[in-house]
Amino acid sequence: MNLVDSCGWLEVLAATPLGEAYRPAFTRIEELVVPTVCVLEVAQHLLEVAGDAAATEAVAMMSRARVVPLSLPFALEAARLGEACLLPFPDNVVMATALRFGARLWTHDEHFRGLSHIHFVEADAAPGVRAEILADQCQQ
Repeated sequence: MNLVDSCGWLEVLAATPLGEAYRPAFTRIEELVVPTVCVLEVAQHLLEVAGDAAATEAVAMMSRARVVPLSLPFALEAARLGEACLLPFPDNVVMATALRFGARLWTHDEHFRGLSHIHFVEADAAPGVRAEILADQCQQ
């Protein structure tokens, strides 16, 4: 199982060089887990920068994977994990979802660097990626 963080989805959808580093996580869509908070972040960003059609198309693509809603008990579990790992919202929900499903979390968000179950995508592995693009898409 794989889980691609919002910043990874945005890179893939924008077809950036960094997005190519995420492609292996998408090889088996039935093994891809998507927290609803990632759907929200991706849709919100795309509404702001690309409009409703792009956001709707991205949500349709994300819905082909296993979408995991945020229930009340799971929200408390994510909050506890966030406190223990010093993760902000929504990163705590993303990490809790990855742990619950035994999924490898693919991200380039610095909040996750050094944590277990992470496939950290290094920005310098993708030539031509500008730091300000990453900061705009992944820093909350």
